[in-house]
Amino acid sequence: MTMVLTGIGGCLPPQVVTNEDISPSLQAKPEWIRRMTGIAQRRMVSGGLSTRDLAIVAGRRALASAGHPRIDAVLVTTCSPDRITPAVAPEVAATLGLGNVMAFDLNSGCSGFVYGLATASGLLAAGVARHVLLIAAEAFTPLVNPADRITRPIFGDGAGAIVVRSGVAGEPGAFGPIDVGSDGERADLLSIAAGGSRQRAACGLGHGMLAAEDWYLKMDGRAVYERAVAGMSASTRTALARAGWNVGDVDWFVAHQANARILRTVGFELGLAEHRIAVNIDRIGNTLTASIPLLLNELALDGRLVPSQRVLVSAFGAGLSWGSVSLQWPPLAIESAEWDGASAALAA
Repeated sequence: MTMVLTGIGGCLPPQVVTNEDISPSLQAKPEWIRRMTGIAQRRMVSGGLSTRDLAIVAGRRALASAGHPRIDAVLVTTCSPDRITPAVAPEVAATLGLGNVMAFDLNSGCSGFVYGLATASGLLAAGVARHVLLIAAEAFTPLVNPADRITRPIFGDGAGAIVVRSGVAGEPGAFGPIDVGSDGERADLLSIAAGGSRQRAACGLGHGMLAAEDWYLKMDGRAVYERAVAGMSASTRTALARAGWNVGDVDWFVAHQANARILRTVGFELGLAEHRIAVNIDRIGNTLTASIPLLLNELALDGRLVPSQRVLVSAFGAGLSWGSVSLQWPPLAIESAEWDGASAALAA
């Protein structure tokens, strides 16, 4: 048994925020932001949109792409749930009309989509589910300090979703063996200190009990960069070996869109030709768990990713965590991830 991709969808919030929009508050020139991050603009939630709303739209599009199979489990990977509890996945499942199915959230930083693939594969292998809807959704920008020159320019919001089923190795859409790992000893390199049970504000006194910056993401950029390059390079080599692929077999390297320099460096470490490295961070920013499925959806919609091509997927994120997997791309019905009137009606 292996896991097979049968549908994909995405959702980007309508608001576009350019480097020119944020440069005054950061006291930085737009060109400097582009040079340091590779980003010219990003998408951001506004008007009350949340992770739930983006997940619902992406999930609906993935179900349509897959031909609306009966879903047995809904898994939402996110670093920015609407609430600490309950999970957002049951609300998403209910809104999509999927009935009383198993539904839960998973938080593994920006590696969440690959961790979600590993989890979905386990559900299929155990016979718990025959079809799984896996959604990676983020409305993360409210958790980023608007005055932080390190994190503010990087992040954007969005959601990507896929439908997977059990199948056999070698068929179109089949995933290869998944490699995942973590290093909790360096958890503080990328974290939000406040809001959990370790650090809470006193009841009724709000944020004033804690330093304001503790409510926002903190990142040691240099240390994360070094570990991301090392972690993704090692993990992708493991995934390639387990799949029986060589680097030359890879048509597309679709990695988490963390930073343009990280993507280029990992590609160099692997010996990948630059034209094989997929990039959209320049236009939508770092959408955390959603970046990989959003990029896959875009590549297929544009006709750059076509059936039978071989894709190498990799991610690195908070935890620290990482993961990689191979995939043979199948023929799929694809629609745009852009926000539209139908998206607004579904999220309302």
